[in-house]
This record gives sequence, C-alpha cells and structure tokens, in this order.
Amino acid sequence: MSAPTTTRRGLTAWRNAVFAIFFLSGLSLASWVARLPEVRDETGLSTQGVGLVILSGSIASVLGLIAAPPLMARFGARIGMAGTLISVSTGLVLIGIGGSLAPSVPMIAIGLAFAGFGNGAVDVMMNVEGAEAEREIGRTVMPLMHAFFSFGTVAGAGIAAAAAALDIAVFAHLGVIAALIAVGAVISVRFVPHRTELGDPADVAAAGTDGRADAAPARPWTERLRDSLRVWGDVQLLLIGVIMLGMSFAEGSANDWLTLAAVDGHGLEPAAGAAVFTVFAVSMTTARVLGGPLIDRFGRVLTLRVLAATGVIGLSMFIFGSELWVIILGTVFWGVGASMGFPVGMSAAADVPDRAKAAARVSAVAIIGYCAFLVGPPFIGFLGEQFGLLNALLVVLVLMIIAGLAAPAARERSNKPGATGVEEHPDATGTSGGASAAASDA
Repeated sequence: MSAPTTTRRGLTAWRNAVFAIFFLSGLSLASWVARLPEVRDETGLSTQGVGLVILSGSIASVLGLIAAPPLMARFGARIGMAGTLISVSTGLVLIGIGGSLAPSVPMIAIGLAFAGFGNGAVDVMMNVEGAEAEREIGRTVMPLMHAFFSFGTVAGAGIAAAAAALDIAVFAHLGVIAALIAVGAVISVRFVPHRTELGDPADVAAAGTDGRADAAPARPWTERLRDSLRVWGDVQLLLIGVIMLGMSFAEGSANDWLTLAAVDGHGLEPAAGAAVFTVFAVSMTTARVLGGPLIDRFGRVLTLRVLAATGVIGLSMFIFGSELWVIILGTVFWGVGASMGFPVGMSAAADVPDRAKAAARVSAVAIIGYCAFLVGPPFIGFLGEQFGLLNALLVVLVLMIIAGLAAPAARERSNKPGATGVEEHPDATGTSGGASAAASDA
C-alpha cells in the first residue's frame, strides 16, 4: 500500500484541479459544436459533408483514448493533461481559421483531429486522477466531477450563443476559448501531485512539491505500460466495463438522437424537441450533483441497480408513450438512470490497494466507456435509418438491462474510497490532515 501523499490542503487543491480539467474539457466540446451551423454555412458543406468532417474528430478521439495510458506512463499526469488540452486548444484555433478566417474544409478536419485526440486522451487521464483523488478524500465525488463537465458544456454553449448573437466571428470566439483552455490547463495541473505509484516518471515525481518525493525510482515506462495492458484480462474489470458500456450508450445516444427522436418519432415541434433534450441534460446533471452521498449511503451495487431500473422505465416511457407528459417524465427517468454509471464505474475500477494497478484499470474502463460514446450514436443512426429512431432506442434499453445485471461487479472492495488515507500532520494552517478532514473540506 502506498504512503500518504499530501496534506488536507493539497488534497483539496488536487480535487479542485480535477474539477477544472473536467470543466475545460466540456467547455472545449460545446464551444465548437455550438458554432457548427455557421462553420457549415461558411464552407458550404452539406449535411453529409459535416458528418464526414466530424468523423475525423471521432477517429482522432479513439486514437487519443488508446494513446492515453502510454502517454501517462511516459510523461505523467501533469504533462499529459496539460499537453492534451493544449492540443485541444490548437484544434479550436484551426477550426476557427478554417471555419471563418480562411474557410477551408481540410483545415477544419485537421483542427477536429487535434481537438478530438486531445479530448480523447485527457478524458482518460482526468478520470484516472479523479478516481485517485476520490480514494484519498474518503467519499464519492466522481459524479460531481462529471457534473463539472456538464457545467463546462453549458458554459460553452452559452458563450457560443452570445458570440453568435453579437455576430462575433468564429475565429475570434474560438481563439479566446482556446487561450482560456490552455492557460487554465497549465495553471490547474500545478495542483496535481506527482507520484510514481500512479505512473509518473521518477525524476518528475522527485521534483514534486505536493508533500513528498518517492524514495524508490520508478520502473521503466515500457514495463509500466505492459502492466497497464495486463488488466484487460481481468474479468471483473470487464464486467465493470459492461456497466459503463450500457450507461455510456444511453447517455451518448440521448445527446445525439433524443431531439430527433422526439421530433420525428413523436411528432413534436423542433422547439419542443430541444426542450425535451434540455430536460434530459438538467436531469442528468442534477443527479450527478446529488448522487455522491446516495452512493456512500446505499453502496454502488444497489445504486446502479436502481439507476438501471429507472433508466429502463424511462426509456420505455419515452419509446412507447404517446402523451407529452409521459414522454417528458420518461426523459427525466432516462437522464437520471444514465447519470452515474460512468463515474461509479470509474470509482469501482480504482477500488484496489495497488495504486499503479488502479490507474491502469481506470484507463481500461474509460476506453470502453468513451468508445461507447463514439460508436454508439452512429450505430443508433444506422438502425434508425432502417427501422425508425424509436425502435432503434430499444437497443439502448437492452444494454441498460445488461448494465443493471452486471452491477455486482462494482461492489466495494474496501470500506471507503479513501481507505488509504492522507498524511496525518498539520498543514500550513495548523489543521490536521486525514481523509475525514479532507472529506469535510470537500
């Protein structure tokens, strides 16, 4: 078991830094998506052309997911997260150039590739750090971390809407957002501790300022990478991946297809379809903000089973309902049901004494979950073309049932997420550290 790494103040700063990284990732995604209609008009792309351009970002995102573990093993979390978010910033600038300053479809595709790769990689890294911070805090905060991603998307969409209303060019808007993300990333990662047990290089960890330097040098990064790949043979971990697959599929499908399903499947007006999606987003975000204490009170397994059942009921109401109130209530249940499978899966994957193994496990299930986000929506689109969107959503319903059945794989192995604790010595304010103190400060 690893030694404690930081004081209460350092632990709180670590948690807040991860909150910021989640927020910046959400901000980047919503900023360019919200300006997509103007980019399309400037470049003269067709709907099919927009889809093909977006595909470059999706492919790059998958490559980022795959590259995240070796990048963390080679450079550590600080450099990894800062570097990948700077890649996102570079992508936003290129999208702005190709989307307004000098309209160019290839430039937009290259920008989406930079942004997609950076967001895919940082998604894995920030979840690894979030799960490790949660372990030491001593209570469940991963759902709240994912809520910060949602806050970022809301902020990004709001800023983009204001920029469009004020007739601010896409390049100027995305350039400012890119600068904010790059600066915010560099500042935030300074509060993430360096630790060789999480895979940080020994020379970097020894230079850390977060409470201690490791006495023993880290193993070669290639050896640590091989260890991270071995976790894919863990059946229990793969079952956690099944949980995250089902829940991520439910969330990703709603993000891309709920509005169209409400309009084309239920005959609602476009404005009403947008309102239904807003209901989903608010329901999911609210559940993530409030969900941590419920998990601590009732445990992961019961929580996941109840959420899966809630999601199944909600999807059934949305698919088969005909009255507007049934559709809206079903959307609320769908959002709540899909809200915490991903963050709870991250916590469950990290719930092992060996921190290095915990990081590798979180990376593995993050890859499974985010691949579901990327692959699921196009698959629903293909089925919707053949059988109708409402019928296509039956696949999501089945996957949520399977996720509920796999819930026991997420059972707690230790008494608390922060069973390892934090260093019990006064910090700069003279306050004693410890997991319980950190939890009260969280």
